[in-house]
Amino acid sequence: MDALELARWQFGVTTVYHFLFVPVTIGMSLLVAILNTAWVRTGKVAYLRATKFFGTLFLINFAMGVVTGIVQEFQFGMNWSTYSRFVGDIFGAPLALEALLAFFLESTFLGLWLFGWGRLPKRVHLACIWIVAFGTMLSAYFILAANSFMQWPVGFKVNQRAELVDFGAVLTNKVVLATFPHTVFGCWLAGGVILMAVSAWHLARKRDLEVFRPSLRLGIAAVLVGALGTLVSGDILGKIMTQTQPMKMAAAEALYETRQPAPFSLFTIGTLDGTKPIYQLEIPNLLSQLATGSFDGKVEGINNLQAAYERRFGPGDYRPYIPVAYWGFRLMIGFGLLAALVALVLLWLTRGRQVRGTGWVWKVAVWSVVLPFLAHSFGWIFTEMARQPWIVFTQMKTADGVSPSVGAGTVLTSLIVFTILYGGLALVEVGLMIKYGRATPPSADDAEPHDGGETSFAY
Repeated sequence: MDALELARWQFGVTTVYHFLFVPVTIGMSLLVAILNTAWVRTGKVAYLRATKFFGTLFLINFAMGVVTGIVQEFQFGMNWSTYSRFVGDIFGAPLALEALLAFFLESTFLGLWLFGWGRLPKRVHLACIWIVAFGTMLSAYFILAANSFMQWPVGFKVNQRAELVDFGAVLTNKVVLATFPHTVFGCWLAGGVILMAVSAWHLARKRDLEVFRPSLRLGIAAVLVGALGTLVSGDILGKIMTQTQPMKMAAAEALYETRQPAPFSLFTIGTLDGTKPIYQLEIPNLLSQLATGSFDGKVEGINNLQAAYERRFGPGDYRPYIPVAYWGFRLMIGFGLLAALVALVLLWLTRGRQVRGTGWVWKVAVWSVVLPFLAHSFGWIFTEMARQPWIVFTQMKTADGVSPSVGAGTVLTSLIVFTILYGGLALVEVGLMIKYGRATPPSADDAEPHDGGETSFAY
């Protein structure tokens, strides 16, 4: 492989790995804030114990997300210097706001929340964790605004390189306005599954029911709200995607010829390169509805779009790798729906203030923890891979954005180092999450904050 392919692999590995922690951080910050609020409003010690128990898991994940996120920005200058020079004025602005405003907001108030037990008034202390939750979502918005510029560039002019002329247009890009709620709802689903899986493990052993039954129900609610929200926002995002990147929608369906109306295939068997379907299980007219909002809408096919792009941009292959786009789109949806199905089953088993269920049900609930991570990973793979061959849609191809002076050997070395390092960090993360996820929540005496005392988080 040449330097371009290796640089793409490195960015893909580090980005997908980093995003394993992001949705949990965003989702769990909100859920911990809700548990903390329940304690302040009711005074029930069970909510305080749950707050500190899941707060520990949230802090572990937050720390790991910070460590893995730092690498992302360095890669722009290391492996993608041509791209960085071209869009630095635009791409750097939302990323700077994310670091200077959102990250400092969430990290500062997280410290106040962590060390403010018994030192700050309850409501001031509670406000800190809500500010953290707001900061995580604000951080997501700025990052998604930068990414959305790559999907649909706005607010710029080209004078040898892209120059920012309207920062408001970048922040209100119609792609980010659709992507942000879709991502946040997905984060709530991820955070809810963590609460759901950990609580299920304890409930299967009939431990601390007064703590883990409410936590389980909160996790179920977050999963169901998150799943419904991702479906609704995903429908909106699909229509925006058809308007801005019609090739991506065509690749998601492996639709080679323009059709009106267009069916949606639940399952396809085709050639290895995806150029020819052999068998398809289709739902008539559904793709037209997803793409255009009308069951009789016209959806452009890959071949038609390829010809149009060649006329507009010159000779070249403007098709992404179809099998990755097609299956990434379906696996993203499928794993998210499976998580919602598990939540519905647990909702039924915990109705009427009871906790029912056999051993295999609880095992399924525990192992469901992997579902949102798979859904998010395939979602990002689809989002980025189906945009190819563009690194900035219509403005710069990926092959033109790579650093010209960085050789394949250098990139391969860093790829190997990062992969090994991230593998080690993954073992640490999983080990810590399992250790503290299996731990007994702090007792009532240990959980109750004392004025001027030490924080009761046990690390």
